[in-house]
Amino acid sequence: MMGGFLFSLASFVVAIGVLVTVHEYGHFWVARRLGVKVLRFSIGFGKPLWKRTFGKDATELVVAAIPLGGYVKMLDEREGEVAEAELSRAFNRKPVSTRIAVVVAGPAFNFIFAIFAYWLMFVSGVPGLKPVVGDVLPSSYAEAAGIRTGDEILSIENRPTPTWETAVMALLEANLDGRDAVNVTVVDTDKNERHLQAYFAEPDALLKKGGVLDNFGLSPWQPPAVIERLVAGGAGERAGLLPGDEVVHADDTPISKWEQWVDYVRERPGVRIALQVVRTDGLVELVVTPDSVSDDGKTIGRIGAYVQLPGAEERARMRVVVRYGVFAAVPQALNKTWEVTTLTLQTLWKMVSGRASVENLSGPISIARYAGQSAAVGLVTFLGFLGIVSVSLGVLNLLPVPILDGGHLLFYLVELVKGSPVSETVQLVGQKIGITLLLALMSLAFYNDIIRLLE
Repeated sequence: MMGGFLFSLASFVVAIGVLVTVHEYGHFWVARRLGVKVLRFSIGFGKPLWKRTFGKDATELVVAAIPLGGYVKMLDEREGEVAEAELSRAFNRKPVSTRIAVVVAGPAFNFIFAIFAYWLMFVSGVPGLKPVVGDVLPSSYAEAAGIRTGDEILSIENRPTPTWETAVMALLEANLDGRDAVNVTVVDTDKNERHLQAYFAEPDALLKKGGVLDNFGLSPWQPPAVIERLVAGGAGERAGLLPGDEVVHADDTPISKWEQWVDYVRERPGVRIALQVVRTDGLVELVVTPDSVSDDGKTIGRIGAYVQLPGAEERARMRVVVRYGVFAAVPQALNKTWEVTTLTLQTLWKMVSGRASVENLSGPISIARYAGQSAAVGLVTFLGFLGIVSVSLGVLNLLPVPILDGGHLLFYLVELVKGSPVSETVQLVGQKIGITLLLALMSLAFYNDIIRLLE
């Protein structure tokens, strides 16, 4: 567990370090090009761990102790005395158009980085699973539409869905657009293609608490609960389970997939479970009592059984790699960045307006977990994670909240219209409001993270 925690922490630090560096380099690069003197380029906040100076302006390059942000400090009369010879290089003396360009550059570089990350991801090839349906929940939107177990989703709103990721994004985009019906094309195991419509009883139905697929009412195909081997002396072997057994009932609950069976066992440490398993010679009834074991501070049930994975042919049928050439990947990367940006903005707005659950908001703990999980899968998955977080940073920094880039941009746009700077009093009040809003947002994100850890 400690190794997994450290790996997630290291992945998080690398991801945030890269994205913060990109963001702050945007401010730095444009400021220098437009004649603003930069005093310090800091990655992280707090006590400097490493410091160097470079360039004719002796700009300090700093790596600080708290890796949750960064900043570029520019020459500015509002932050200290400026020599008369350098007044022309002070940020506050520059035209408002220059100040706007410097402020916008940080988020802009985040979007540019996302495009690059997605381009590299598409060129390398994005592995995924075909959107083959496992379970369809009773009385769900998916069931009402006529989607059945074993169907493969070919397209949603005429948008091809080669992987589950593209299917989820297409569903989410259609629901965010406010549509009360979504066209879904599927093909069954007999290669019969069907054109279906899913109707939503209420707007933003897929944005409630839980995942998009859960709210839609289906889950991806997973291997059935077939046992490949058993741990010697474990609860499963003691109960008489054999390799090749398929668990089909636990107490009064039908079992259709391995993950469902694992969850059922984990929730019942020391509790007798009446089983029905299918063997080559027919249906067999057994009783198993899961051993009680400690896992990450929680007591769970375990019987000591391993899943029988599908054969090589079945695994190959379920897997797909989406890859584009060097030039064809460019429009795909641009489209992906635009798609993630619009989805982020729409989701934020619907959270603020109460039409989407704020429980979907993630803080640094969840981000660290996602960073570790994506990095463990491989470079391509980690690039996708970096792209999403980079877009999120760009969007969030452009929100018109004082102390963020968007707040400064708002003040500069007002100055551009009225012909004079916003008063220091208004800026000070705005900063206090901005800090309060950010603290509230961070508190909510941390709360969601803690709840997820306890679930």
